[in-house]
Amino acid sequence: MGLRGKLYTTGDIADRLGVTRQRAYQLSRRKDFPEPLDDWPNGLTVWEVKVVDPWIKDYLRKHRAGAAEGDAP
Repeated sequence: MGLRGKLYTTGDIADRLGVTRQRAYQLSRRKDFPEPLDDWPNGLTVWEVKVVDPWIKDYLRKHRAGAAEGDAP
């Protein structure tokens, strides 16, 4: 889980959501997505796990409920 268990990269977020890195990047640009902690010189953007995990749980809850009702994610 993330860098030392406290930070997520886009790849970590993709893994948690079960989506591609490209889709995770798109989601991270949404207005309701938490602000990143930092953008590193090597090109990585990082978020605090404790800030992103609640967003991920809410996103998965909403999309699993929608899928159960027949809505597309």
